[in-house]
This record gives sequence, structure tokens and C-alpha cells, in this order.
Amino acid sequence: MPENSSNSRLQLSGLCFLLQILTIILFSAFVRYDPESGSSLCSPQLNCSWRNQDLDSRQPRFRDVHLQALLGFGLLVAFLSRYGLGSVAISILLVAFAIQWAVLIQGFLYSFWNGKIYVGAQSMVNADFCTAAVLISTGAVLGRVNPIQMLLLTLLGVTLFTLNEYILLRLMGVSDSGGSLTIHTFGAYFGLTVSRILHQLHVHKRKKQEDTGHQPDFFTVFGTIYLWIFWPSFTSATAVDAKTEPWALLNTYFSLAASTMATFVLLPVLHEESSLWMVQIQDAALANAAVMGMAGEMMVTPFGALTAGFLAGLIPPLGFRFLMPILHSRLKTQDTCGVHNVHGLPGILGGFLGTLLTALATADAYGDRLELVFPLVAQGSRTASDQAFYQLCALPTTLLFAMLGGCLTG
Repeated sequence: MPENSSNSRLQLSGLCFLLQILTIILFSAFVRYDPESGSSLCSPQLNCSWRNQDLDSRQPRFRDVHLQALLGFGLLVAFLSRYGLGSVAISILLVAFAIQWAVLIQGFLYSFWNGKIYVGAQSMVNADFCTAAVLISTGAVLGRVNPIQMLLLTLLGVTLFTLNEYILLRLMGVSDSGGSLTIHTFGAYFGLTVSRILHQLHVHKRKKQEDTGHQPDFFTVFGTIYLWIFWPSFTSATAVDAKTEPWALLNTYFSLAASTMATFVLLPVLHEESSLWMVQIQDAALANAAVMGMAGEMMVTPFGALTAGFLAGLIPPLGFRFLMPILHSRLKTQDTCGVHNVHGLPGILGGFLGTLLTALATADAYGDRLELVFPLVAQGSRTASDQAFYQLCALPTTLLFAMLGGCLTG
């Protein structure tokens, strides 16, 4: 046993060394800082729409999104009594590698011009979004795979996430700025598929590995507070223009409040232990973000945001109580962090909500914001119904990509 442990440590050390040397070489060959004042570098291949935003407004976005990735998601995985802070350490390792790898893969697809990848503050925001999807995926297999496997999952997950995102946002012209489908749905079902492939018959032997101790209370409180503070910034971080950002912020806040209220509607009925309530509030915050990801910058209206948030808040408690046992017993899928209830199903709901709002979009309702949210509709290339059809097709595309990629990775 000690020999196996020593081999694992050496393998982890060697893999980290190889991956870091690889990224250093690729960065030296391709990656350059984007000169903020160099308008000559703006080309059809470069996404320069964010150049119109003030530099001071982009840096807080990166800070908020990065804090969410490290603290919001990082503290959520610290509940396994056998791993505790070790889970947080592995999360930081995954973030450190995923950001570098995402900058490269996204750069080759989005900002590769004249043989170089040009990166700026928005590049790091996009990389953090990709990292969030990977951390969601690891939540489905936490406690069942070792750090080496986690790194390999991250390597493939970042690549597949970027390809799916490129197909949806660039090729299909889908609007999903907050990532209902690209982040939450993809991350959840990619991880769940990996978990299903890794299933072993004697699941009960792993039960002790997945027991939770008294640690979760402390970490869950701080993780939930970070979610409440930074989710609106996370949802609005990729808003194309300052005119659409307030919608995303307000819609997220309204739905966040309603989802928390919905959780307290069900908790006294479904659970007697009050100690579980903080965990459920955390789940409500995550579910709210998944629902508002696509619809955040659309014309949801305060009433619609409250309604969507309330429905999102009902999903995790019901899913954990009734749906998760079915997944375990019939589909043989283990879901350590419950990503299906917290990210998967709310992400699908967010996709349907975004499709409905797209079908109802009119120039009178959106004004000059129509070109920012639905540029193809504003240009006359598509009708609102056509755009809604593409929004709807993005859901099966994401599920197919996530499941096929999860089978390959598993």
C-alpha cells in the first residue's frame, strides 16, 4: 500500500511537470498580450466587441469571476470528511491548469490572428467560465477518482467545453452569455456520464469515502455567501455591452432571492434536520445561476425573474429527495455533489426559458439592445422564431456533446 501511494505521488508530480512544460512551450510560441490601444489588431477573426468597454470595468469582472471559481466553487467540494481541505487543494490545482489550457484552446478558436493568440482581461474571464464547467463536472465524480484522473478529466473537459461553446455561440449564433447550456448543462452531464462509465458493481464499498462529517457547515456557509455576492457578476461578466449588463445583474438578484424562498417552502416539509438547510440554500443559489445563465441579459422582467427563480429553487430539494435514489438504483449513476439537481436540470430549464424569451423578442421591447442580445435578428438575417429554433437546438447539441465526450473521458 505505501508503495502504491508513493507511485501515485510520483505520477502526479510527473504529470503536473509535463503539463506545465507543455503549456509554457505553447504560450511562448503563440500567446501574446493584446495591446489595448492597438486598434489595428481588431479583425474579423478577433472578438473585439469588448474593446468598447472601459478597462476599469473589465478588471472587476475578472476579479469577481475568478473569486467565484476559486472560492465559490472551491469551497463547495470541501464536504467529504475523508478528503476535506484536500478537495479544496485539488480544486485549486484544477483551476490553475484549466485556466492555462482554456486560454490556449479558446485562443486558437476565437482570437487566433496572424499566427498568434492575443489575450486580455476578457480572455481570463472566458477561461474562468470554462474552469467553472470543469469544476461542475468533477463534482459528479468527487471521491471516486484520484488527482491524476482529475487532471486528465480537466484536459479533455476544457477541450470539449470549448468546442461545444464554439459550435453554439459562433456557428449556431446562440445567445447564452451566462452559460445555462455551455457551462451548467454541459458540465453536469459531462461529469454524470463519466461517473456512469466509472460505475463499479460493489458501490457500497465506497460509501465510507463519500460520508460527510461536520466540516461542511463551516465551508458551506462561506461558499454560500460567496455565491450570493458574486453570482450576479458571474452571470453578467460576458455581457457584450454595458447596456445589457444591468438586466443580467437585476434578473440574477431577483431570481436568487426567489429561489432561496422556494427552498424554504420545501425544506420544512422534506427535512427535519435544520443543519441541512445551509446546504440547501447553497443549492438554490447554484440552481438560480443555471436558470438565469441564458435568459439573464434578455427581457425577463422582474416578474419573470422571480418566477424562474422560484421554479429553480424547487428543483434541488425535490431532486435530492425523489430523483437521486432513482439515478443510483436504476441508472447506476453516482453523483457525489448532486450536479444533476443543482446544475443539470436547472440548466435545461434555463435553456427552455431562453428559447421562450427569444421567440417573444421584438424590436419595440428591446430597442437598440436587440442588436446586442440578438444581432442576427436585428440585422434581419433571422426572425425571432428562427433564433428561438436555434436556441432550442442548442440543448440537444450540448447534451450529445457532453455525453459522447463523457463516454470518451470515462
